[in-house]
Amino acid sequence: MTAVDAMADGLGQREAFRADVLEGLSKPQKTLPSRWLYDDFGSQLFERITGLPEYYPTRTETRILSDHAGEIGAFFGEKAVLIEYGAGSGLKTEIVLGALDDPACYVPMDIAGDFLEQSADRLRETFPGLLVRPVTGDFTTDFDLPEDLASEGRGAFFPGSTLGNLGPTQAQAFLRRVRGHVGEGGGFVLGLDRKKDVSRLLAAYDDAQGVTAAFNLNILTRINRELGGTFDLRAFEHEARWNEEAAAVEMHILCTAETRVAVGDETFSFAAGETIHTESSRKYDLGAFAQTARAAGWTLEAIWSDAEELFGVLALRAH
Repeated sequence: MTAVDAMADGLGQREAFRADVLEGLSKPQKTLPSRWLYDDFGSQLFERITGLPEYYPTRTETRILSDHAGEIGAFFGEKAVLIEYGAGSGLKTEIVLGALDDPACYVPMDIAGDFLEQSADRLRETFPGLLVRPVTGDFTTDFDLPEDLASEGRGAFFPGSTLGNLGPTQAQAFLRRVRGHVGEGGGFVLGLDRKKDVSRLLAAYDDAQGVTAAFNLNILTRINRELGGTFDLRAFEHEARWNEEAAAVEMHILCTAETRVAVGDETFSFAAGETIHTESSRKYDLGAFAQTARAAGWTLEAIWSDAEELFGVLALRAH
């Protein structure tokens, strides 16, 4: 990517951010898409979240990946081209890359460009000789892979139960998008957070140290910085709640006092007690998910889980 391309990409992202903010804050239930939580600072905060005592998904999934690394490596096969969506720091990726037999290429994709480049550089050092080709973008929309990427041996990796952040329609579209990227016979390994006790779920999204709160509220700081917003963070706080119908933990930003906020030329009124819905994290019954995946062109080949059945890592094959 040239400097001009990078600038255009940055401008495009800012305009998309602006459009999403103005649209979301105009709704009766105000919303902000969760992808905008992950600027560089937001990505750093999320990495802190993954190490918190309450946040079981990361350590549980990491243990599952470690315990079944050999099986995962065999599933992807020799000289795999591994595409990872929402790559983040790439720590779990090291387990998978280390288990692969002479991987041909690793393509990490993430919306936070600077954070992604740092992760890519670290993986190049960890795996000398591995071709690493990062792609900055939003995996919830259509995007292009490198044109000269080998079409054979493609596999996809999507850890962290990030699929749960997407609504049912978005999730189905994403599953089909990945199916198109890997082609028939391609493999897909993804993590899913399983249904469990609600109190344990809520604690994972509202930790005692307040890191998740800082992560959620950072989007208001980002709006102020990038879009000329006037959010007074003293009037807003983090809230996590359970939505039984959607089987999801929802993150909201709660307004504690009546206020008005400008974003550019637009002004928005907030009543005390009103919220901005920033993220839903759906929890899965793995058998039901297998049927959803089949409709998108995938066959379930394996499920790896932990002893408490908190989390599942699934291996899907494109049919």
